[in-house]
Amino acid sequence: MSVDPAAVALGVVGCGAAGLLVPALIRRVPEPEPEPLAEPDPAADAGPGSGPGPEPDPKPPYAAIAAEPRLPLLAAGTSAVAGGLVGASVGLAWPLLFLLPLVPVGVALAVIDLRTRLLPTVVVWPLFGAVVLLGTVSALLSHDPAALVRGLLGAVGVFAFFYVLWWVYPAGMGFGDVRLSAVVGFALAYLGWPELLIGVYGGFLAFSVPGLVVALLRWDRRVLKVAYPFGPFLLGGALAGVVLGGTLWSHLVTG
Repeated sequence: MSVDPAAVALGVVGCGAAGLLVPALIRRVPEPEPEPLAEPDPAADAGPGSGPGPEPDPKPPYAAIAAEPRLPLLAAGTSAVAGGLVGASVGLAWPLLFLLPLVPVGVALAVIDLRTRLLPTVVVWPLFGAVVLLGTVSALLSHDPAALVRGLLGAVGVFAFFYVLWWVYPAGMGFGDVRLSAVVGFALAYLGWPELLIGVYGGFLAFSVPGLVVALLRWDRRVLKVAYPFGPFLLGGALAGVVLGGTLWSHLVTG
């Protein structure tokens, strides 16, 4: 497959420059409403050695996350690399209209999820609306309505799949991941079903394998019970679907 240098340059420069704005985006995210304090249980305080359990670590403020000195360069570098990979894979084509803006916002969401284990609704749903809108413009300009229909079906299908996973075992997945899955489902399915299948599967694979390896190395099953944010892995799997989906699928089908 030939690579269009102009598409790569557009991805690297455009996403790298937008990545410098990631701290500003994180800073503008409103803080969530504090959860009401639970009523104390008198029975829990009875008996020697009883007392309140350890308090969970407080969520760092978004302004504090945005103020981290290494964040601008880290976000810009990550966005530039991801944008270059997207440009190399898609080429100078209309889908870049929604794929490239998705890169720096995805980096911001990954940073937020890693630091807070939250995926803010005020970012995810507007992102979904923007991606669908730009995807519609892309489909009109490229005269490819089938891609838009496929993207919408992918968004609904992946959202439903993640919703069922959340409903069956809510402790294993946050609802922010369910919302984000609609964004990923639309973007990947717009490109093709192979990209969608490889991207979603890749997110789960990237999430599960490192923990399993660490558990085996330490020979400690408790490692598998530690909760980790899934959003960064879902976004990383989506990038893998864009870059490798078509190639991997052709090898799987043709051998």
